[in-house]
Amino acid sequence: MKKQDAARIYSLLSVQYPHARESPTTVCRGTPFEVLILTILSAQTTDRAVLMVKEPLFSAYPTPEALSRADILKLEPIIHSLGFYHAKARHIIAAAQTLMSDFGGNVPDTMEALLSIPGVGRKTANIVLYHGFGKNHGIAVDTHVRRLAQRIGFSDTDDVTVIERDLMALFPKTEWGDLTDVFIAHGRTCCTAKKPQCPSCVIRTFCRYYQTKPEN
Repeated sequence: MKKQDAARIYSLLSVQYPHARESPTTVCRGTPFEVLILTILSAQTTDRAVLMVKEPLFSAYPTPEALSRADILKLEPIIHSLGFYHAKARHIIAAAQTLMSDFGGNVPDTMEALLSIPGVGRKTANIVLYHGFGKNHGIAVDTHVRRLAQRIGFSDTDDVTVIERDLMALFPKTEWGDLTDVFIAHGRTCCTAKKPQCPSCVIRTFCRYYQTKPEN
């Protein structure tokens, strides 16, 4: 895809979802510590579910130090509704312990350091860097971003690392962080996994999926 077409697509979606960047209904808002822990917890569940545990979780464990010393049997009931709570409890305790042992109780602001924390991959690290520190290091490729990249024609692979690289080549660095939020909004609202709403999509004339549908 040409960069000018990608720019036009992003412009249309930004107008369609003007509040995607500031939406309080997403998990990646708060202090760097909150963004880190909530993003780890968001795997294989919904933002709504994670937001429901935010207040009780951070009331009980407001700092990395407190979470690092958490009794897992007391932590698990708080996040039980998220699913996979045994593993998630271990991950966030281990993450907090790493913050205490390796980073003085602070969330680091580099990709290399973040990737050394248990439960943190590139997607989570990119989210923490952008929403926690305002740094555009890369593009967080979640399930929505991956689906849109493939359908629209930004990328031809299922490898999230390659998809991130393809997107970074198409869009200017200043847009990388916001792009994830805008794409997620479109993926939830219109370009859903099971039944995309193509007739009402503002970017359908640019979209490979729409153009190649049999009925078109």
